[in-house]
Amino acid sequence: MKLDLFKIYKKLGMGEGFSELMEVFTFILIIFSLTILTWFISRRILRSFFYKVSKNTKSKFDDLLLKNKVPSIIACFPPILLLFFSLDDILSKHPTGLEFVQILLEVFGTLITIIFVKRLLNSIKDYLKTLSNFRDKPIDSYIQVIMIFIWFFGIMVIFSIISGKDVGTFLATLGALSAVILLIFKDTILGFVASIQVTVNDIVRIGDWITMKSYHADGDVIEINLSTVKVQNFDKTITSIPTYKLVSDSFINWRGMSESGGRRIKRSILIKVSSIKFLNDEKLTKLKEIERISSYITQRKEDIEKDNKDKGVNKKLLLNGRNMTNIGLFRRYALAYLKDHPQISQDLTVMVRQLAPSPEGVPLEIYVFVIDKVWISYEKIMSDIFDHLLAAIPTFDLECFEYTSEKSFRK
Repeated sequence: MKLDLFKIYKKLGMGEGFSELMEVFTFILIIFSLTILTWFISRRILRSFFYKVSKNTKSKFDDLLLKNKVPSIIACFPPILLLFFSLDDILSKHPTGLEFVQILLEVFGTLITIIFVKRLLNSIKDYLKTLSNFRDKPIDSYIQVIMIFIWFFGIMVIFSIISGKDVGTFLATLGALSAVILLIFKDTILGFVASIQVTVNDIVRIGDWITMKSYHADGDVIEINLSTVKVQNFDKTITSIPTYKLVSDSFINWRGMSESGGRRIKRSILIKVSSIKFLNDEKLTKLKEIERISSYITQRKEDIEKDNKDKGVNKKLLLNGRNMTNIGLFRRYALAYLKDHPQISQDLTVMVRQLAPSPEGVPLEIYVFVIDKVWISYEKIMSDIFDHLLAAIPTFDLECFEYTSEKSFRK
């Protein structure tokens, strides 16, 4: 479409140069208006089309395309194509201006293409995160790596368009500057390699509970990308850890506990050494009233008396021969209590053991696994267990160790 305004202006007595200028200006105005109109119509049509498709399909992918504004960026292509194919008619008599505008359009088209690919990849990333097989995978890292290459190639193309030189020329130049590039993108390269190692070796997944004391991180992994791993601590703060540190430094991943049959309790009660003693018949008779260890005391007493009688042990002194101790019976009671507890996994280790004496007393360690692994429930169950055991200790004439306070010292 070319308006022959030259004859009209010539009849009006205008100069030929002015007529050409007005003709160019008129075409620019018309094409600019058509470009805006084309963009507006394309945008309305595409958005309407995607909205209808998203409502009529069960897939979430089209909804994510709308969320990431993919239709809006696609609507930019028709106006660019309209301008590109109309330039010959507008600036046919101005080759310098034609070349300059073509370069601008090609650069702009390259940028729009990169943005389109970025939004499309973000939509794919969000969609993969909705799938159970990819929910715990570091998809962000791979998308970021792809975008780095796309931006790198896009910038090379833009430089090639502006300078008029082949892309290979720039790649050869960058090869000579490889040492500088490696220095600038050191963290990115380390992060990329670490992301691959994390995925291949299955070191960390999104949703894992990890503890990394050097970064004061103790919580759930919420994001793994090319440069950082984001951990939401239990106090709701966010800690960012460089991705490559997960490979080079040590940390605790609690996934094994989460996937096991229970969550471990490993805690000790400190028994005061001076309260440990042998038990006489009178005390044993009283302790036999405890249902959980009544049959054990009876059987154990019979075995000890028979062994002492066979060996002719002088029992006038309680120390002689075999005897039962209050700490031994309490240990047996604690084991029986844990075996009867409905929240303790009997398929895993259930143990009450005595550790080496220390200046604070004799540690009696409880080593069991709680079935309910939810933090709040786990803490409640553990507290209930130790509430009961601590309250049972005086029944066996035992005492817990504690540092003497000033108030107790005065008493």
